[in-house]
Amino acid sequence: MVRIFGTQGRSRRLRFVIALASCLLLVGLILAPSALAVHDLDFQLDGDIDDTTTTNVGGEEQTVDWETLFDSAGVTKPLPAGFESAGFDADFLKKANGTFSTADSSTFATGSKDTLPITPGWQCNQDNNVLSKSDVMNAYAAAYTDDRGTPLDLTDDHEILYFGLERNANTGTGNVGFWFLQDDADCVSPGGSTAFSGDHTDGDILVVSEFSQGGTVSTIEAYRWDGGANGTLNPVSVAEGADCTTTAGGDDICAKANTATLTDIPWETANKQDGVGHTLRTSEFFEGGIDLTENELGGKCFNVFIGDTRSSTSLTATIFDFARGKLGDCDSTLVTEPSVDGSVSIGASASVSVTDDATLTVDGADEWSGTLSFFLCGPLAAGVRCDTGGVPSGSTSIDQDTQQPITSDASTVTEVGRYCWRGFFDSATDGVPDATDASEGECFDVTPVTPTLTTSAGADVVLGNPITDTATLTGTANQPGDNGGSDPGQPGNEYPSINADNGLPAGGTITWTVQGPDDCDPSGLTVTGSPATVSGDNTYGPVSALPTLVGTYTFVAEYSGSSPNTNGAGPSSCPPTAEDGDEEVIVTGEAALSTAQDWLPNDTATITGPTALSGTATFTLFTGTDCGAGGDDTIVYGPVDVGVSGPSPQTAETANTTLVLEADSGGYSWLVSYDDAVLDDPVDSCETTTITITD
Repeated sequence: MVRIFGTQGRSRRLRFVIALASCLLLVGLILAPSALAVHDLDFQLDGDIDDTTTTNVGGEEQTVDWETLFDSAGVTKPLPAGFESAGFDADFLKKANGTFSTADSSTFATGSKDTLPITPGWQCNQDNNVLSKSDVMNAYAAAYTDDRGTPLDLTDDHEILYFGLERNANTGTGNVGFWFLQDDADCVSPGGSTAFSGDHTDGDILVVSEFSQGGTVSTIEAYRWDGGANGTLNPVSVAEGADCTTTAGGDDICAKANTATLTDIPWETANKQDGVGHTLRTSEFFEGGIDLTENELGGKCFNVFIGDTRSSTSLTATIFDFARGKLGDCDSTLVTEPSVDGSVSIGASASVSVTDDATLTVDGADEWSGTLSFFLCGPLAAGVRCDTGGVPSGSTSIDQDTQQPITSDASTVTEVGRYCWRGFFDSATDGVPDATDASEGECFDVTPVTPTLTTSAGADVVLGNPITDTATLTGTANQPGDNGGSDPGQPGNEYPSINADNGLPAGGTITWTVQGPDDCDPSGLTVTGSPATVSGDNTYGPVSALPTLVGTYTFVAEYSGSSPNTNGAGPSSCPPTAEDGDEEVIVTGEAALSTAQDWLPNDTATITGPTALSGTATFTLFTGTDCGAGGDDTIVYGPVDVGVSGPSPQTAETANTTLVLEADSGGYSWLVSYDDAVLDDPVDSCETTTITITD
């Protein structure tokens, strides 16, 4: 379309546009080949199944045939480029001995007409003796998109449907039909007239064709169903054609039957003369194709094909046997992306908000609609995904005009673990399949926090007093909430920590031990107040211990953690590091020593201390007055050890000392020392005196 804006110069501009369009049309006519059509693309409409017998129509080589699409069991192979989908239906039965059976559970019941709605107009029967020329052996169809177009073709992608059918006998003229339905219509009779399931949808297509016993196709026409389930089959054909070999290309619908016996059918088939095998006689194989885009039939999702035999090409003809197969030429792809890429910390509040983004792609349908829903599951074990159930996280209506991506409602996660989203598209359009994404890429991890534990020992003390310590815990996370979740269709409530209220503060305990004195070996001291019960971030303690020895002690603290949201912390180090805080406390305690001055013939010493005494007092008597310090003194008594034990104070005394003098008179001195097993030792005492000896 050419749009002209404004009013001035309109005629001149319009003449220019018309001239330009004329030139382009002329160039197109000169340079462009004839319009692409159904049998001059990639697929061979040549009256056989073999892809080795290539054809060349319209200047293009055709290399794809039915055996390219299906294997010997009728299973769809990996499809070549341009082919969106393909379906195969084997409709004949074999007896127990492997011979052909004339029975069939999918024949049209009397009264079924193409012009009637599927429900309640169509019924199927189980027929034990289907007429050979009307008995369908196999039917198949494929959807193909060609993107070559022509220079002036504004729609580059052409949607093509190819279809094929095998019948049991070639008696008389062959009349066949192919329905392409968007709804999932079906019918299998258990024995008697059975109603079809499914309905017509606006745009369903009926193709009817007639071919001779010699294999020449005389007519092929297509008709469109207008309206919904109770609409009508428009009697005006939307496409008309004939045998594919009668034109060199450019036709938008044509068909071909086999004009010679086919002996290399890859899958099992049967005919009246040869029985079950791989042979089809003349006019027992039929195939055709229709360009939906060229006939303004495209943009629909054809889910089912039904190939049938009939009394004529009339729209009110009697319809006989049918083969129903799945085509599914439309595709829905849902790709989702969680807001958390990889992992996220649970955080102090233990309430992480997460969302999921979804992008839906529908191929093959111009118009479609449905509902897009989100679900969140977790925590989950490794490898498990949110394939079913989950906590709903919003849903929205979506169609071809909806702005994408679509974001779920926010959900809160209150517990550490592995979580997975699931996006689900519930199609409301016949032929457009549902779509889901619950892949590993939808999963993420919520990780616990690791708190900080710092400790602080109390002041140094004198032996006999307790040593103390406190611990400050920061950076914990709340415990999981347990009143959220929901799991539609599942027993119980599988995920109560999703969308739950905040949980209680972190729990757990802090435990202290004491190392020392003067090393990092366990002291064996009992720590009163340990363990302390934790309730979130706080300072805990003080705890205390009563040392029995002097020296340097180290408190070691450790937090147990509060699974699953909060890891443990510690233990602190011994010797402590700067990160551990001030964990050392010094315990002091010194004994005091005093001696008597009236010390002959015995000497006494009084020892006091902050705690009970446990040691030895040693007495030594020297000549001279400096307790042997001068080097010239002589020990005249001792050294003598006297045990000291018991509550402070204690007195130690020499007993029955015989004083032996080296001179008649002179100076003498007692050296008294004390060594305690627990306390620090006092300074030695030196007592001096001068003694005069008389006769």
